[in-house]
Amino acid sequence: MTIQPTQPTPRERFIMALEGRQPPGHVPTFELVFYLTMQLLGKVHPTHRHFSQWDQMSDREKRLQVADAGNVYIDTARHYGHSAIFVHGCPGMPDSEERIAEYIRERTGGEFFLCRHGDTTLSVPEGEHMADLCYWLADEPGRVKSEQDRAVDRQLEAAQKLAGKGLFDGYALCSDYCFNVGPFLSPAMFAEFVTPFLARLIAGYRELGFYTIKHTDGNIMPIIDQLVACRPHALHSLDPQAGVDIAEVKRRYGREVCLIGNVNCALLQTGTEDEVIQSVRYALRHGMPGGGYIFSTSNCVYTGMPLERYDLMIDLWRREGAYSRATNP
Repeated sequence: MTIQPTQPTPRERFIMALEGRQPPGHVPTFELVFYLTMQLLGKVHPTHRHFSQWDQMSDREKRLQVADAGNVYIDTARHYGHSAIFVHGCPGMPDSEERIAEYIRERTGGEFFLCRHGDTTLSVPEGEHMADLCYWLADEPGRVKSEQDRAVDRQLEAAQKLAGKGLFDGYALCSDYCFNVGPFLSPAMFAEFVTPFLARLIAGYRELGFYTIKHTDGNIMPIIDQLVACRPHALHSLDPQAGVDIAEVKRRYGREVCLIGNVNCALLQTGTEDEVIQSVRYALRHGMPGGGYIFSTSNCVYTGMPLERYDLMIDLWRREGAYSRATNP
């Protein structure tokens, strides 16, 4: 009797890519957020729900609410062939990320890679707070660094409590650092106020056994050396709207870090179908070779994006995003 080799799960294939390897079959795909759940499933996305009466619910009702939120993530991932789920919480539901992740694990086992928020580093502030940040960095640099250190300590303490529970495989670090023209801090200031804390946070996660995905929009090229040196497992989203070319990033850093992206969200929103197809093919053609690549949009599937455009993107991935047997290791 011939024993057929066991195919890796979506989670295992996602981890292969994060580790710089080339999984069999299709290149893994996922999204940081897929907000169009009302159009796809007829259900409100979990982050758009608010459980102001959570404390008044019976235990049974609480379980049903957690299950319904978890099913939104599961059904979306299975519909589109996503290998990973970024679990976002529900406002008003205590410990909602953990509750939902536990439900997903109970229902699906190890089918999906699960991650959650986990960034403490400085990010681009809202416009009305930009001047305040500038004054703070100039007037109290020591205090800024001390607070950043404490924030990393608190985050790693929380991660340590989760490490033994088997709920999450990793963290998505979603502090945004860049505008389309470049980073919000000069490379020298970024090296002083962000890089040391990002490096320590990622090192702490690695020590606890977690994978890390570093997300930031915008033109990261002036600071990409610093980002890669911090040793995240992956960089997301390689923003083409800011001139970040996945082909160039793959050439320079493809052996050091997994790349995630980068179908142009602007084209998904307002471009022609031909432009979307070209963007999808460009991402696949330059991201896939040699492995260490995960296919996704250049940001997320946000409210207002036409669902049929994402369907087009995924249909093309199904038809053209598979590694041939000849190239599989």
